[in-house]
Amino acid sequence: MVNEPTVRKLQEMRLATMAESFQKQLLDTSYQELSFEERFGMLVDLEWSRRKNNRLTSLIRKADFQQSDACIENIEYHADRKLDRTQILRLASGAYIHDKLNMIIMGASGAGKTYLACAFGISACRNFLPVKYIRLPELLNDLAVARGEGIFGRMMKAYKKVPLLILDEWLLVSLKESEARDLLEIVEARHQTGSTIFCSQFAPGGWHSKIGENTLADAILDRIVHSSYTITIEGTDSMRKRKGLIQ
Repeated sequence: MVNEPTVRKLQEMRLATMAESFQKQLLDTSYQELSFEERFGMLVDLEWSRRKNNRLTSLIRKADFQQSDACIENIEYHADRKLDRTQILRLASGAYIHDKLNMIIMGASGAGKTYLACAFGISACRNFLPVKYIRLPELLNDLAVARGEGIFGRMMKAYKKVPLLILDEWLLVSLKESEARDLLEIVEARHQTGSTIFCSQFAPGGWHSKIGENTLADAILDRIVHSSYTITIEGTDSMRKRKGLIQ
């Protein structure tokens, strides 16, 4: 058939969806009622959508979200949580990322901090911005290993490069001085170059004692608190209790 070389060339150019759709058009006589421009536009739209969907799937996978099903649309605004829907929707637009600003999400254990942070992260992915989610204890361990293996600088460049970094379990336990120094390196590297979401059980006033060394604590807080939006999740019941099997 005269169309077989066309299909093969589309496949060789990695336009698989366009090739498949073209074959379907050839077999379905109803498409003959459409103009060339309409049929060609449909082929391009399908290929474009597939590539966008694949890119979004890849960004979400590479982000390593703890809750990859989180989304802004499914946030629960129970009265006792006192969440500001307008603020959340405004932040979900991603303007804070373009402005290189940060976000502090505070709440007790089980309040839903991780879900909310991941929802913001997936919103960023929907805008085709790379995101990285990691727990602070895991990050500090990775940095210590990287320093020992002589790749600390390379890892720092990777964390500086990502537009949105989500740090969960922020200062859940007190830091060693070496960990506080590594944390300052991360915060300094990302200051005014990228956005970070900090998920913490404690308000910034309690971070100082967790960091320990006064000079390091002052330097870290100075680079965070003055350029961060704050969301506090309240509530009498944790989300784990609300979602649990035993009500």
